[in-house]
Amino acid sequence: MSGARALLDHPIPKARCAVVGEPTNMRPIRMHKGIGMERIRVTGQSGHSSDPSLGNNALDVMYDVISDLKAFRQHLATQHQHPGFVIDVPTLNLGCIHGGDNPNRICGQCELEFDLRTLPGMSLDNLREDIDQQLSIIAEKNHIIIERESLFAGVEAFEQAHDSEFVRYLEQLTGHTAASVAFATEAPFLKAMGMDVVVMGPGSIDQAHQPDEYIDLGQIAPAVQTLRSLIKHYCL
Repeated sequence: MSGARALLDHPIPKARCAVVGEPTNMRPIRMHKGIGMERIRVTGQSGHSSDPSLGNNALDVMYDVISDLKAFRQHLATQHQHPGFVIDVPTLNLGCIHGGDNPNRICGQCELEFDLRTLPGMSLDNLREDIDQQLSIIAEKNHIIIERESLFAGVEAFEQAHDSEFVRYLEQLTGHTAASVAFATEAPFLKAMGMDVVVMGPGSIDQAHQPDEYIDLGQIAPAVQTLRSLIKHYCL
């Protein structure tokens, strides 16, 4: 998203509307979830496993961290819902974990990576602050170092008003009611520049990021015709 972020800091001619090209089967998308990717590192003290007092086991403490994150996930699901999404709650996925180097050695360091997918109206920074506060409690309790870092800056959730003229015109052009997706795009950055934004394009997300990624050729002509109609309507 570096290019989209850069646009926010440079004065350029502003458009009224923007289409973010993503594989949506040519269905206009007016909402998507945000995403943040985080890493938590627990640094303890290694030692021989025959005497636990010789070290401070980072894996033991990571167990507490994971338990806390799972509870936090449940809390988010009870506090935030949006009926416009198939998965109508925010999600937190524990993606990968690395720690220790030998079964007879106290684990000196353990790392966990996870992602957060937020709903419109939620703030990634606020969620990170909530997580940091809980991590500090666990660290103090266990006399251990716990650090969190963001793997990238993240993308906030996006929502374009359903009664936007742009949304309604695209619904008319495509014959599809505007919907939502769970993946993130550059849309919130363009919307922050004052544009009406819709995510739309040929192809399906089901085929994305696969070894045989493809776009159904039957969707190409309708995509071209839709873009031509948009240019004619807004630019000519």
